[in-house]
Amino acid sequence: MFQVRIEPRWEVERDGAPPLDTHALLALLQRVQQHESIAQAARALGLSYRHAWGLVRAGEAYLGGRLLQTHRGRGATPTRLAQALLWADQRVAARLAPTLQTLASELAGELTRLVEQDAAHAPPAVRIQASHGFAVAALLEQMAAEGRPVELGYRNSSDALASLARGDCDMAGFHVPLGRFEAAVVARCARWLDPARHVLIHLAVRNEGLFVAAGNPKRIVRLADLARDGVRFVNRQEGSGTRMLVDLMLADAGIAPARVHGYETSEFTHAAVAAHVASGMADVGIGVETAARRFGLDFVPLVRERYFFAAEADALARSPLREVLAILRSEAFRARVDALAGYDAADTGRVLTPAEAFARSWPKRRAAA
Repeated sequence: MFQVRIEPRWEVERDGAPPLDTHALLALLQRVQQHESIAQAARALGLSYRHAWGLVRAGEAYLGGRLLQTHRGRGATPTRLAQALLWADQRVAARLAPTLQTLASELAGELTRLVEQDAAHAPPAVRIQASHGFAVAALLEQMAAEGRPVELGYRNSSDALASLARGDCDMAGFHVPLGRFEAAVVARCARWLDPARHVLIHLAVRNEGLFVAAGNPKRIVRLADLARDGVRFVNRQEGSGTRMLVDLMLADAGIAPARVHGYETSEFTHAAVAAHVASGMADVGIGVETAARRFGLDFVPLVRERYFFAAEADALARSPLREVLAILRSEAFRARVDALAGYDAADTGRVLTPAEAFARSWPKRRAAA
């Protein structure tokens, strides 16, 4: 079984000069930020002190500004220019992560089928189409650690469920808010779920809310604050479950999207929204609490939501879903999910019918089908 990793890498070009490859420089600046010492950063990366300073000086000469501020007896810290580079790198990684993970999974599967002689006898790969999330990423890591092959595709909730309905995947990941907005989201998802054919596997409950800078300098405490003058918002991409939730909440509050500065500005993942806010490009964004905490942001909770995997009921007793269900129910995996900020794994691995999961909001005509 092959494992493939694809990581983003970017260059800067100026005035027709050969481009500056930022990869090694950014790795060094990130370590300096962590250790506040270029000597410690160099040791952590296996570089000589002289080579480390050579990378910094070459970057400064190319960019035309200082990257490190040295302090007598107190090490060094990245300058505003260096911080801008580091934030740019985090935004690039956060924005591209789902696409690159999907491509890596597809390539690994293709290599396994084409190259491994015993591929016909290898454990079958579970095909997952899912809305991007931290508990999903934890599941993929756990499966890789246990040698369970996965073919992954990150999609929005509706596209993932449509893929399951067509038979193009084994598990479709989607999320639904608890409370007053549940019925509207369930109605959207129900078109792809057949009560006689599908079951839902509970993954986690998580907090969804607003990301704001540490200390909340703009005093953003509720959704209505998005419409205030001087507040810049970054949204999720059109078609995503979170974007649908934003639209439902704005309509419920009587706020037209046109009144929200930045409504059309969007990012593809929770982490990309957090990076956008943390870099100062927006004052507020929306997503799950884990992303806010990882980027040092404050979090204003708005709703709790449940994340499910939909699957064929008959497939749960067969490999590979039988093995996936065992992982989801394991204490080790539940501990991983509980360790995520804002996540609750109390019901992880529980199997429900759609009508059981959405007792108050499942369309009666579908329940009777």
